[in-house]
Amino acid sequence: MRLIERAWYENHPVKWLLLPLNILFWLISSIRRMAYKVKLFNQPKLPLPVVIVGNIGVGGNGKTPVVIYLVEQLIAKGIKVGVISRGYGGEKTDKPRIVDANSTAAQVGDEPVLIYQRTQVPVVVSPDRVANVAALHQLGCQLVISDDGLQHYKLQRDVELVIVDGKRRFGNGWLMPAGPLREGTWRLDTVDKVIVNGGQAQENEVQMQLSGTALINVKSKQRILVSDFLQAHEKRNVVNALAGIGNPQRFFNTLKALGFTLGQQQGFVDHHHYQKADFLALDDTIPLLMTEKDAVKCADLVNDNTWYLPVDAQFEQNEGDKIIDLIIMRSKKYGL
Repeated sequence: MRLIERAWYENHPVKWLLLPLNILFWLISSIRRMAYKVKLFNQPKLPLPVVIVGNIGVGGNGKTPVVIYLVEQLIAKGIKVGVISRGYGGEKTDKPRIVDANSTAAQVGDEPVLIYQRTQVPVVVSPDRVANVAALHQLGCQLVISDDGLQHYKLQRDVELVIVDGKRRFGNGWLMPAGPLREGTWRLDTVDKVIVNGGQAQENEVQMQLSGTALINVKSKQRILVSDFLQAHEKRNVVNALAGIGNPQRFFNTLKALGFTLGQQQGFVDHHHYQKADFLALDDTIPLLMTEKDAVKCADLVNDNTWYLPVDAQFEQNEGDKIIDLIIMRSKKYGL
């Protein structure tokens, strides 16, 4: 674990050295937020309803599976959905860029590529989320899901969903850089739903789990059930694991819970740009398992015995339906 993460989640004393920057971050973010609230900064009126899927902290909390879940559920109801993203990790662009089958993670970011490949709906990336919405409107979309963007106050929104890592929660509870938070936990009282990924949801929170039942070969796209994979490798069920996400350990724990015995485990920072050298220390005679987000960047770097685990968001009881109903109700003023 990096020193900064130890300060966030293990209360390492280095956090005190970062406290002055913490105060500066709080001051700047508070002034900016207030400027939008009193309409000193303009928030353009949008032609489409916008649903924010974001968080108040740094790192992967499970936003992308929720985005995919919402897209799939809304499509099933006959709604034309599009997704916008900043395109973190991709090439810098001043104008909206439409993701297509030829787009790479290096061009548009790993999460937009993943979302497009899974859903086949229009995905538009650029730092200007307002312009991204306009681009989706021109493409005939009826509703927009914003992958992150909770703190992008220029973007008008109709529904705010916050995803929380149920294991790590909010770390030491401090703002960046002394803590992992972009906004204080008070912000949770202003959003529509707080969705907890794993762990135990608290009062007024919605429980969600990520479920993976099959592995897909990174190169051949062969799909095999996890149970069949384990049976085929029962004499030597050790696998290597790699993850470049906000919390790599969460992926490793998921594999163990599925019945895998882990050999080498390699964690990288979120949105890591992979190179051939990242795989040299791994025994290529042992299956290598990675996340879906890693797989969209690694097809040309790995061998034929490399697999990824796609995961889906699953909600308890009818909580998922309630979220979809809320989105549709808020979208009626747009003629949806």
